[in-house]
Amino acid sequence: MWFVAMVIGSLASVPVAHATPSSGISAVTVIEGEIPAELIPLLPLGVHAVVREITIAPGGSTGWHYHDGPVFGFVRAGILNHPGPDCAPVVYHAGQFIEEPSGTGYVHMGQNLGTQPVILDVVYAVPVGKPLLEDALAPACA
Repeated sequence: MWFVAMVIGSLASVPVAHATPSSGISAVTVIEGEIPAELIPLLPLGVHAVVREITIAPGGSTGWHYHDGPVFGFVRAGILNHPGPDCAPVVYHAGQFIEEPSGTGYVHMGQNLGTQPVILDVVYAVPVGKPLLEDALAPACA
């Protein structure tokens, strides 16, 4: 019994990695639907397509995440800071398009470091049954 207590006690001091939470984000779904697999033979489950308007308040962040399918967006207002897995600063201004590749190798975060809201029009094309985004740990460079 004392051995079990020692093991549990030692595990309590092990740091636990957590995903970075989002803050200051609001989203409105404009339209969504499924494209059946028969129309997209390369994707046996089909695609869940979603169009959303996303607002990031000043100081807000999506938190680190990735997508299981490609994402395409348009910056309608504000300035979006968008570091990727290498933490290099990438900035998108109003009027610019953004493309986010899919997969765990492309973790990224959207941030609003400005004083005005960032407004994005975003199209998600994720496999049916997958969430629009998956929380991820911040890369080591963050």
